[in-house]
Amino acid sequence: MAINPAISARRIDISGVVQGVGFRPFLFQLAHGYGFKGQVSNTGQGVTLVVEGPDERMGAFCRDITEKSPPLAAVSHVKWVPVTVQGFETFTICTSHGGEGDRRVLISPDVSVCQDCLEELHDPANRRFAYPFINCTHCGPRYTIIKDVPYDRPHTAMAVFSLCPACQREYDDPLDRRFHAQPNACPVCGPQVFLVDRRGNRVGEGPGDAIETAACLLKQGHIVAVKGLGGFHLAVDATCHGGVSRLRKGKQRPDKPFALMALSHRDVARYVRISPGEKRVLYSRHRPIVILEKQRFFHDTGVGGHEFNHPFPTDPVSLADHVSLSDAIAPGNDCLGIMLPYTPLHYLLLEKGPPVLVMTSGNPSGEPLSIDNDEALSVFSHLADYFLLHNRDIYFRADDSIVQVQGEVPRFFRRSRGYAPLPVFLKQAMPQVLACGGGLKSTVCLTRENKAFLSQHIGDLDNEKVFQFYLASVDHLRRILGIRPEIIAHDLHPGYLSSAWAREQQGMTRVAVQHHHAHAVSCMAENGIVDQVIAITLDGTGLGTDGAIWGGEVLTCTLTDFKRRAHLKYVPMPGGDAAVREPWRMAAAFLWQVWGMDFLDLDLPLIHRVGRDRLSFVAKMMEKEVNSPLTSSCGRLFDAVASLGGIRDKMTFEGQAAMDLQAVSKRDGAPPYGMCFKEISDGAGKVMVEMDPCPVIREMVEDVQKGRSLGEMGGRFHETVIQGFSLAALKVRDSTGINQVVLSGGVFNNGLILTGILKRLENMGMRVYTHGKVPAGDGGISLGQAVIAGTSARKK
Repeated sequence: MAINPAISARRIDISGVVQGVGFRPFLFQLAHGYGFKGQVSNTGQGVTLVVEGPDERMGAFCRDITEKSPPLAAVSHVKWVPVTVQGFETFTICTSHGGEGDRRVLISPDVSVCQDCLEELHDPANRRFAYPFINCTHCGPRYTIIKDVPYDRPHTAMAVFSLCPACQREYDDPLDRRFHAQPNACPVCGPQVFLVDRRGNRVGEGPGDAIETAACLLKQGHIVAVKGLGGFHLAVDATCHGGVSRLRKGKQRPDKPFALMALSHRDVARYVRISPGEKRVLYSRHRPIVILEKQRFFHDTGVGGHEFNHPFPTDPVSLADHVSLSDAIAPGNDCLGIMLPYTPLHYLLLEKGPPVLVMTSGNPSGEPLSIDNDEALSVFSHLADYFLLHNRDIYFRADDSIVQVQGEVPRFFRRSRGYAPLPVFLKQAMPQVLACGGGLKSTVCLTRENKAFLSQHIGDLDNEKVFQFYLASVDHLRRILGIRPEIIAHDLHPGYLSSAWAREQQGMTRVAVQHHHAHAVSCMAENGIVDQVIAITLDGTGLGTDGAIWGGEVLTCTLTDFKRRAHLKYVPMPGGDAAVREPWRMAAAFLWQVWGMDFLDLDLPLIHRVGRDRLSFVAKMMEKEVNSPLTSSCGRLFDAVASLGGIRDKMTFEGQAAMDLQAVSKRDGAPPYGMCFKEISDGAGKVMVEMDPCPVIREMVEDVQKGRSLGEMGGRFHETVIQGFSLAALKVRDSTGINQVVLSGGVFNNGLILTGILKRLENMGMRVYTHGKVPAGDGGISLGQAVIAGTSARKK
């Protein structure tokens, strides 16, 4: 065959999120539009195509690969080389290849059902009418059904479902929206949903009947366990107080807020305030839980009733509508967590059932999300009345992500379904590192080149089943990403299971990373900062280099080291971990630090609530330095103030006292309490600033005795923290000349603190960087650990 000399050929290797997102069909149609011939296939590194066509059009073709790619694709790199013209007669999609070689493919997260599929779902003339597993190349399950790469049907949970002739024709047709859509299915050949009671007996006659029956049961106040995309939810009508209360009791979750799922934002607009930015996040394809502030007229008192504060909203709504949600959903909290449906099954359930459902994670207390039908029946038969199940396996669990829009930026409380395992792109290339995270809100991070891959939310590792999920997550990510770590990074704290496991691993260089340095560098990394910064890191717990528990820190940091420049004055934690669970202990610690044993004679409600004998006992513990480790934690200071104000003496979940304090605090610019600044030596010739909150305690005791409102005291305390750490950062800038600041740590989940410090520092002329790609809390420290360890290795 004669070869036209005007025809050239290129081999083009494309990496990024290019599998499972319709990228090969896109290339097929792009090539046909240009009149090009050749072939394309998935590989372990991404997508590879060989294309032949007029040489003068090759440049435009390559540009369109990036500029016109499918909506779920994210091209990170395109590399092309000229090859010999072979004389292809057509453009074809070939069998994928890749195997166990070098893998650079980026796996797409699970995404919500698209508008085209929703229209088919509601079209009685469509063969997928009301089919709860409808999807296409632009939507549906990805990460949770992938067993291995390349991303082809045999490597997914869909392998057991053979395509029927109609679905096969769609799959094979390059002009069809489902061309090479791996989860493609229909009622004839795909997964099926069914309903059972708590004994496992079938209820209803068919899939459609199962969903309709489940919806009716929800209307009647029953609890239904629903198998979803990344695991189970426990669902109940959000207006049924008895059902919500029973769910709370059965989950052993007395106070922590439940998430809600609503059919649209209009169904919850009467209960929460929704800004345009929050609405965009609600409707994004990621569909996270979005934390939204309750309407001012609808404020849950947390004691079985509601307060109604004027003004009412512009739209006339009956009083009955205002009170329809159960007050057991988020007791005492000024926010609700709302998400919109993201699977066809959710849409069908909400359309036929209550328009607002409690949709809380289906996991036993402290354990991972349930993903298996039999396991769910076993662990929830005492709680769920019915189980809406299906027969498509979930290979990998993924909890719902949680986002709050603060300062017009969506910020993660939890980064999981819809986002993981998309990478954070780094400023510099990294060696292959495995970072093990911390002990709470755990994630792991693996790096390769300029990409950092964070796992989905794993949880608190003090539970054995969570730890097994943690190990499985490491193995799964290493396998599908093809990363063989040379370095393993872990928290400095030896008591974390993640640290203990890291020390047991062989064949990798081990790097211990201080907790707050990791917080700071996680913020630096996601913002592409490589120069030295001032870091304000505020959280509850992190082991310091001096053996104390840090958490109220101002550091100067590079990507490899740090110096401690300022911190809250140390105070004992009487009872150690018990002081984390019982804020009255921290209140006693601060009172003892100010007045010594004489605090027992103060006329305070705290003394009467807790009892003089118990307070005397913990005071003697602190005097004798028995089980009373020192801490500079800002989180513990929040706990102490919450207890001193009479808000909460015991906690049932992490951060509860601080959340309650934030909820009651007035935002009217109240004057701060006092705080002392003193230069101290660390004993090694270094001088730092000690921030003494004793004046805060003295003045607050006076306010309590004068009967000041909780809102006023809470507002003053928040302003104290804002002003104190802003002034500390200013002192560090004056002594170092560094003018860029990063803010990290779980305390920055508090919007009052985040926006307050951010604005104050910007008004001082500082350049301030915050989190937007990973959580500010411990869910983000694995990124910092990985970058510290990887950068240190590159410099050696």
